[in-house]
Amino acid sequence: MNEDPRTHPPREGDERASLTGFLDFQRQTLAVKCAGLNAEQLRRKTVPPSDMSLIGLVRHMAEIERGWFEKVMNGEQLDTYWGMRPDGDYAEFDVDDAEPDEAFAVWNKACARSSEIVAAIESLDTVRHHGDLGYSLRWVLIHMIEEYARHNGHADLLRERIDGETGE
Repeated sequence: MNEDPRTHPPREGDERASLTGFLDFQRQTLAVKCAGLNAEQLRRKTVPPSDMSLIGLVRHMAEIERGWFEKVMNGEQLDTYWGMRPDGDYAEFDVDDAEPDEAFAVWNKACARSSEIVAAIESLDTVRHHGDLGYSLRWVLIHMIEEYARHNGHADLLRERIDGETGE
């Protein structure tokens, strides 16, 4: 994790370029946190009693991408990719048999689809309704940056417990 492969957001740019640049940077940060680890390490739950793992975070963010961009901003009807637990909670953190290649493929596809949806929406002020609430594209992009930033903090702690690696 020595060389930074991420594309940094523009230091000068309009609001859309800044927001999408920071979102892409946060996405790339999650990928960096997972880089170079094997399947067992990616599945490892290193901060008990939490069931959080790096691959669980990747799967979670795939669901979050799909939820906000495909469902809310694009009005698509989707089921959760990894299903639900019997208690009604989402199952993306049930990773004992998770296949990292599948998780990364789903996440990468979700990120690409999200970017397509964002590019197709003309204004950051465009509002889409989900249930009784409306969300502007601007709000969703800011929320997604916040969501990744929070979970990238978790990923940093998980990674440090796995092999001692830390970083941005």
